[in-house]
Amino acid sequence: MPIDASLVGREFPPTAPYPVTEVKVREFATAIGAPVVEGVVPPTFPIVVAFAAMNDFLADVEADLFRIVHGEQRFAYERPVRPGDVLTATLTVDTLRQIGGNDIIGTSSLITDADGEVVCRTKSTLIHRGETS
Repeated sequence: MPIDASLVGREFPPTAPYPVTEVKVREFATAIGAPVVEGVVPPTFPIVVAFAAMNDFLADVEADLFRIVHGEQRFAYERPVRPGDVLTATLTVDTLRQIGGNDIIGTSSLITDADGEVVCRTKSTLIHRGETS
């Protein structure tokens, strides 16, 4: 079943607050093969909270997770993420088009700190593959 095009422009509720701890940064750096440097957060770390927003969105629209392919991810920073930050992500559906029975979904997420200040913005492209016969 295709994703409803009326979702374009819809903003979803923010994710639960996510504390950025040295432990979580170390686990993330290790998982991606980055050097672990105390006090330094890898630039792709916000994917943790952005992915939570994406999962919330996909659950809300009842997308079949086994048919999702993550096509692209971009980050634009206002400031670096720091240990001690508490982040939330608010996802918006920017674009939706159908090509060959597949939904191509463009989303953006605003990543903010506990004071509501913007830390970074993310853009993602998701492909919701059409049903095969």
